[in-house]
Amino acid sequence: MTTATTKRSVPINTIKITEKAANKVRQFATQKGMTEFGLKVAVKGGGCSGLTYVLEFVDGPEHDDKIIDSNDVQVYVPKKAFVFLAGTVLDFSDGLNGKGFEFLNPNAARTCGCGTSFSV
Repeated sequence: MTTATTKRSVPINTIKITEKAANKVRQFATQKGMTEFGLKVAVKGGGCSGLTYVLEFVDGPEHDDKIIDSNDVQVYVPKKAFVFLAGTVLDFSDGLNGKGFEFLNPNAARTCGCGTSFSV
């Protein structure tokens, strides 16, 4: 039995953070004075395409969060959000076209120009 994957070879039952994004997460957490932390990755209704990504530094997971370790960063994803995020790659761009975290989400049928909202 094989596991379906996205174009970037991420199994659909997980979320991946690139090394560059993981380094930025650790840098931002250090700047906030956090030594023990996780990254909550979720979605909420809103944005120009219907759903908006949420990134938040937290002390630990909620009782219904899926816990994923990617590039030595603990990622906490609420079970309700995981349906929309499974197979996603979180990257960080600091190029000329913008700076910040980028979501490469295979579940997104449509995304907006800002890259922070999507629809399925």
